[in-house]
Amino acid sequence: MDWFVINLLNGMSYGMVLFLIASGMSIVLGAMGIINLAHGAFYMVGAFVGWTVAVKCGATFGLGILAGGLSAGLVGLAMERGLLRHLYKQPNEQVLLTFGFVYILSNVCLWVWGGWPRPPFTAKFLVGSFEIMGRSFPKARIAIILIGLILAVGLWWLQDRTRMGAIVRAGMDDKETTMGLGINLELAFAVIFFISSFIAGAAGVIGAQLLGVRTDLGMEVLLLALIVIIVGGVGSIQGALLGGILIGVIDAFGKAVFPQLAMFTMYLTMIVVLIVRPTGLLGRKI
Repeated sequence: MDWFVINLLNGMSYGMVLFLIASGMSIVLGAMGIINLAHGAFYMVGAFVGWTVAVKCGATFGLGILAGGLSAGLVGLAMERGLLRHLYKQPNEQVLLTFGFVYILSNVCLWVWGGWPRPPFTAKFLVGSFEIMGRSFPKARIAIILIGLILAVGLWWLQDRTRMGAIVRAGMDDKETTMGLGINLELAFAVIFFISSFIAGAAGVIGAQLLGVRTDLGMEVLLLALIVIIVGGVGSIQGALLGGILIGVIDAFGKAVFPQLAMFTMYLTMIVVLIVRPTGLLGRKI
């Protein structure tokens, strides 16, 4: 029983990191129709900036999260305002542009911080572990689960209970009519893209305890985000949460039960979902 609980908690903590990674990308794709392949690179930028602030400069972990989120948010906003806003409804151009930014940002991080990976880090008060059913479990992983749940509730409230969320949902359903009603969708989209990038950068700091800080995170995190979005569904906070937890738990139990084949479990899950429900478990057509 303790084996099951520990692996379940491991899967949930990893799944919450996947949710943090994928939620912003899912909203941008669903609301704006933008295929942002640079989302993983925003995660990487946030991770490096957060490491610099929290570890190198000796500031608090919370300040590191804020710095990582702001740095990624500003980079994302600059990319959206400067380039992407001219490429709406041009998916091929979006893919080429944002994929190019993966290499640009990866090389910038390589130039600024060097090529050696940074070790996992977290807040000082989260160092250590709790005892759960006679086995130790890291405090940092419990914190990740709680942060993920709080953010999920906050994003759900923002999307379903606020004026900004209503504008986003209207834009997802009919952009032309929404703009015809006098709603400034351009401003709304800029805010959405900033929030999405901010979450990715903050996730880079929060998820450093599990994934570390490396210059190759841009591609790795992008792949994970795409898998979660495919499984959970585009444009759905609930779908990103469900997809992240499902992939995380399956990955954790896969590594525990058959470690030789564990790397294929998330891809097998994605294939099954695509066959059974192509729009994702809680997704919608875009």
